[in-house]
Amino acid sequence: MKKIHIFGIIVIAVAIGIIITTSADASTYVNFTQAEELSKDNPSQKVHVVGQLKKDPAGKVVGLNFNAALDANHFEFLLVDDKGREQKVIYNAPQPQDFGKAEKIVIIGSMNGQVFQCDKILLKCPSKYQDGKAEFEEVKKTAAI
Repeated sequence: MKKIHIFGIIVIAVAIGIIITTSADASTYVNFTQAEELSKDNPSQKVHVVGQLKKDPAGKVVGLNFNAALDANHFEFLLVDDKGREQKVIYNAPQPQDFGKAEKIVIIGSMNGQVFQCDKILLKCPSKYQDGKAEFEEVKKTAAI
């Protein structure tokens, strides 16, 4: 066998190893009920849950618990998944900026008893483009003489 063939086989084997390693750590999108079931089988399995913040009729977010004076790295909130299940979420980091303005929230983590232990939060904030129409400000150029 030529050296180039041996090198090619080694490269392919390494690529397969990398693919298997990364796919084993991949998580899936689930609701809170599915996350609870998955945690019974494998407590360390990470999942993605998509939801919205619980709000009162006036539009104010309900269930936020963050006090930077007591513990700046402890943030709790209530999230409602796509099936309507409300769940307490604990995030051991400061509250993200513009958290209350988010339209949708994706949390990554795992169920820990009756709470969801969140490792990462992804926010989908409202777009500055409403109804597909962009607001532009007209800028006039002045000619330099």
